[in-house]
Amino acid sequence: MQDIQNRDDIEQMVNSFYAKVQKDEFIGPIFNEKIQDRWEMHLEKMYGFWQTVLLDVHAYSGSPFPPHAQLPINKEHFDRWMEIFTKNIDEQFAGPIADEAKWRAGKMAEMFNYKIEYFRNANQKPLT
Repeated sequence: MQDIQNRDDIEQMVNSFYAKVQKDEFIGPIFNEKIQDRWEMHLEKMYGFWQTVLLDVHAYSGSPFPPHAQLPINKEHFDRWMEIFTKNIDEQFAGPIADEAKWRAGKMAEMFNYKIEYFRNANQKPLT
């Protein structure tokens, strides 16, 4: 099995992951409701995000947190997202960049969950 090396690998990783997410009984409805018919646009954004994060190709600008801030999600949703993400990577890739993808996804899920809980508990809306 090879490591994540280029844009084609990023596209494969992202497409296969979100195909699983869309069909997942637990988190699929949340993603499908939020994204609706804009999947192509979302996937393009994710290609750029992961290229920037993993391959040091500056293909994404923006803040990934605000679109998630108002979603009806909690730690169990992030846990399921990570379960699907990790399994998806492990099925297709092996190496330091694949490991980095899993590590960064875990840190992002942890941070997003923390921020969402913080704003809920403070009864405040996050800055967008």
